[in-house]
Formats: sequence, structure tokens, C-alpha cells
Amino acid sequence: MKIYIGSDHAGYQLKNALKAFLVSEEHEVIDCGAYDYVEDDDYTDYVSAVARQVSINPDDSFGIIVGGSGQGEAIMANRFPNIRAVVFNGQYKPDDGREVPDELKLTREHNNANILSLGSWFLSEQEAKDAALKWLAAPFSGEERHVRRLAKIDVLSGEYKQ
Repeated sequence: MKIYIGSDHAGYQLKNALKAFLVSEEHEVIDCGAYDYVEDDDYTDYVSAVARQVSINPDDSFGIIVGGSGQGEAIMANRFPNIRAVVFNGQYKPDDGREVPDELKLTREHNNANILSLGSWFLSEQEAKDAALKWLAAPFSGEERHVRRLAKIDVLSGEYKQ
């Protein structure tokens, strides 16, 4: 499984750290840029390169995109067909005693997310590494209800574009 990775200037250092880490974990990582730190570059250029590759082969590739917040990056990625990009900026931990599910696992198990968008302003390098490993390891459940819902997203989004 290939992992395409990309970032703008805000995520540049974290992207490079994640890339080296994932390679050390024996993942095949393809860097889609930025290749140099350029303070006024645009995340759209690098995110679209990642999303384009994952869009072509959504069942056999993943993407990890890194920006300041990860939000704009996910919006850009989700414009491509076959992409289900999600933002992760840390697991929510309620202070009122409620139990909440593991967000990273749910994005894979229920939504079959294929691009993980990380915000470098919110995550430490170690948190990003842990998140990437957990997300990559979580399988899609394949449960009928989730398959049905994803199929509806494809149909309804196609209707909306017409």
C-alpha cells in the first residue's frame, strides 16, 4: 500500500518528520511536496497532488496531508472523486466523565477514510506519528450499513454536481 504525503510551509517540518518515520516503519511513502520551505506557498498545490494519486487508486493507497489546521487541506482533497479525507487534530477527551470513541479508528472503520489531514499547529511530532500509525492500521469494517452509506455519498454527490 502506497502512502502519498504532502504539505505546505505550515506543515513542512512535520511532513518531513512523518515521512522519515513512516519509511523507518517500512511503509512505501511518496512525497508530493513541498520539497523546500517556501513561506508563501499554497497548500492546494501539494494537497491536490496527493489527492489526485489516491483518487486514481483509492483502494490501494492512502494519503497524509499536513497544514497549519488541516481544515483547508481536507476541503481541497475532498473535491477529488473517490476521496474521503478527514481532519485529526487530537482525540477529544471530555471532562464530564463521558466515554467517547476513538476518532481515528472510526474514520477508517465507518467511513473508509483514505486521506488523513493533520494540523501542525495542534499536534506534536509524536502525536502525529502515533495518529498516522493508528489510522493506517485501522481497517474498514465493511459492514453493510457503512458500505451503503458510502455508496449514497457517491450517488448524492454526483447528483449535486449535475
